[in-house]
Amino acid sequence: MACLLEAPLRISVLSEVTATSRHYVDRLFDPDPQKVLQGVIDMKNAVIGNNKQKANLIVLGAVPRLLYLLQQGSSSSELQTECAVVLGSLAMGTENNIKSLVDCHIIPALLQGLLCPDLTFIEACLRCLRTVFISPVTPVQLLYTDPTVIPHLMSLLSHSQRTQEYITQIFSHCCKTPEHQTVLFNHGAIQNIAPLLTAPSYKVRMQALKCFSVLAYENTQVSMTLVNVLVEGELLSQVFVRMMQRDQPIEMQLTAAKCLTYMCRAGAIGTDDTCVVLKTLPCLVRMCSKERLLEERVEGAETLAYLMEPDVELQRIASTTDHLVAMLADYFKYPSSVSAITDIKRLDHDLKHAHELRQAAFKLYASLGSNDEDIRKKITETENMMDRIVSGLSESSIKVRLAAVRCLHSLSRSVQQLRTSFHDHAVWKPLMKLLQNAPDEVLVMASSTLCNLLLEFSPSKEPILESGVIELLCSLTQSESPALRVNGIWALMNMAFQADQKVKGEIVRSLGTEQLFRLLSDPDTNVLMKTLGLLRNLLSTRPHIDQVMSSHGKQIMQAVTLILEGEHSMEVKEQTLCILANIADGNTAKDLIMTNDDMLQKIKYYMGHSNVKLQLAATFCISNLIWNEEDGEGLNIGGSQERQDKLRELGFVDILHKLAQSPDTNLCDRAKTAMQQYLA
Repeated sequence: MACLLEAPLRISVLSEVTATSRHYVDRLFDPDPQKVLQGVIDMKNAVIGNNKQKANLIVLGAVPRLLYLLQQGSSSSELQTECAVVLGSLAMGTENNIKSLVDCHIIPALLQGLLCPDLTFIEACLRCLRTVFISPVTPVQLLYTDPTVIPHLMSLLSHSQRTQEYITQIFSHCCKTPEHQTVLFNHGAIQNIAPLLTAPSYKVRMQALKCFSVLAYENTQVSMTLVNVLVEGELLSQVFVRMMQRDQPIEMQLTAAKCLTYMCRAGAIGTDDTCVVLKTLPCLVRMCSKERLLEERVEGAETLAYLMEPDVELQRIASTTDHLVAMLADYFKYPSSVSAITDIKRLDHDLKHAHELRQAAFKLYASLGSNDEDIRKKITETENMMDRIVSGLSESSIKVRLAAVRCLHSLSRSVQQLRTSFHDHAVWKPLMKLLQNAPDEVLVMASSTLCNLLLEFSPSKEPILESGVIELLCSLTQSESPALRVNGIWALMNMAFQADQKVKGEIVRSLGTEQLFRLLSDPDTNVLMKTLGLLRNLLSTRPHIDQVMSSHGKQIMQAVTLILEGEHSMEVKEQTLCILANIADGNTAKDLIMTNDDMLQKIKYYMGHSNVKLQLAATFCISNLIWNEEDGEGLNIGGSQERQDKLRELGFVDILHKLAQSPDTNLCDRAKTAMQQYLA
């Protein structure tokens, strides 16, 4: 019997709640405007802090009616304001509430309300808009649909402290793309918001500062303009420096540091400027200390990583500031069972977000170690660092995996680390696992790291080869992403360097001639260069040259012709001529050049080219073609005499004579060495 009673009981309770809520909605339709106003005020009081009541009112259709009253010309200013306040309160509920409000077209209605003369109503509309726009579920593009909105918001900035706070908060949350930055910049955001940095209200100053951080991010035009802005006679950069002082709230210090970081990265402030070296960098290092809250430590580390990413000097300074390398090790131990967090809510929050700390630490280590060998050594010697990276590669969070592989990539630039830490911890195993099934962003970084692990001096090269990596790399060369194609072919190029014939044969078999020649006509120059590098490595040592050319000679010669005739860079043509020089070094392969008069004419053309590197590579071809091969009794073998005679007839000796007078020492020596073959 109890089971039968349970469902009706629930329905009766729900209908009671809905009936109460229905009463509030019904009052909005009363013909007496005074009763409607009182109904809205009562609704406002009923929904404060009550998410259930908010959800009920939305389900019962309160929103369209409130919006109707808000937009009615016959509604009093007080009623319109109260409607905006209730809508703002409903928006402070769940994300579903926001979605419902947006679906009811609340944004255009509130933006229309901003045209009214009543300041109290304007402030209520702005407060509600602010609440809606700071939600992650609101499409920020809705702010930019009507081109008159942004200039009107700029004009409202001077009306009151509240309009300043709400509008700057809306801007800082809705500036997500370079297009948004341009719109705000073109409508005078800098001139209008700069004076607010010295406003009496902390909230206004803080929101204005946040605006500048989102406007300057990766934006050269904005950053270059900010450098010259004066606020009450003081340069903006100096205002930011003051905001980073230790006596300012942490949020302000951190946001000001972000502004200067973005201006520095955009090239508006030099990396050696005192405001960067002596103020911004130390401020960001301070944010990494364990006294700071989790989110402050995360933001501090990520901003610092971004600041010094391209600059080795800043990396060196940071690595010796406040024991930063050791300080970051604490990011992996937090929160621990002994963390001094008495607030249970805070502990729960930090446990859920601890992975963000690990991600930030990996990012900062990657940035710190991207150039300097001593810093890399310091990082790998930090307690359990390599184990932490290996663990990071298999974490459930994709962002942590990406940051861990970035860190590994940064450290893999070190010959010393490849030979020691990387080998000792067999990092290639988790890296290979990561490559099996990962999003492109992770694949790009993981395959870049693999390229370094496949360098000839890396002890990991052999076990990686044995793990069947060739198939995987060949599949990367077929990716739509140019970065993945580059990395796939680059890794194969490294693998083929000084490899035995078995490995080379496996590469050619797995890649397939069709794919190899497709890569030789790839529109991406980096892909083309690495493919030429692979071909050059495959065609090293005479037996290998002859073997590859006996099976693929025709296609290779065709590809070489197309590249030498095409519109390619000098680097591409130089690499192609080097391949030709390798072919000319084969015992039987050189006949493919000697019997191809068109190719010989091309070599002659490049020997007379204005670019010395191309001349040198072409001269190498001729040098290899005319080289005397002798048997044990000093007799000439392999037809070198016939080749020399043919090349003399074609005028190559005259060219060599000219090149022997070249001011370039390398070219001069190479030409003389070649000419000596005629005297041998």
